[in-house]
Amino acid sequence: MNILKKICQIIIKPLCFIAAKIVYRVKIEGLENLPKESACIICGNHVHALDAPALIASTSRKIRFMAKQELWKSTGFKFMAWIFEVFPVARGQKGTEAIKTSIKILKSNEILGMYPEGTRNGMERGIKPKNGAVNLAIRMNVPIIPFGVSGSFKPFTKVVYRFGEPMNFNEYKENAKNKEVIDGLTSQVMSKVIELRDKNKA
Repeated sequence: MNILKKICQIIIKPLCFIAAKIVYRVKIEGLENLPKESACIICGNHVHALDAPALIASTSRKIRFMAKQELWKSTGFKFMAWIFEVFPVARGQKGTEAIKTSIKILKSNEILGMYPEGTRNGMERGIKPKNGAVNLAIRMNVPIIPFGVSGSFKPFTKVVYRFGEPMNFNEYKENAKNKEVIDGLTSQVMSKVIELRDKNKA
């Protein structure tokens, strides 16, 4: 990592943490479900442009999120993506580079963050969730940790993240090319995400 990026991270991450805790009143439940050192994929619902930065700033483990390539058109987003090491994926394409980056992250025992909806509030808009997270989990033999997030990200309201128990799909390795099976596993992940989201609202 270059020195300039490290300096920016040292300065900006604490500022983001303060904003998350004071301005957006971020609360995180279920952090004990995240592994302390090993790799995993976290999958959640996507409600706001700030939900990934707020989560990254509020956790001690390094999380690297995948985001749609179109966001890099924004100078502000491009800067924050550079700071927090967010990487792009081209929607509607095979995303070979994104897959290579994801594999590298998991091989480094880091946490990979993905939004199967592919866009904000995708479930509410009837968008079919993507299978990428399940495919990677099976290929790399790592668990998926679902999380639900609720809140409007209006200043001084409350945003809650709730992590669920790990979901392991190792037994499906022989069915990795069976789209019907993978679709079903992705539905299981998203059902758990919805359950966790709705607990936050209760």
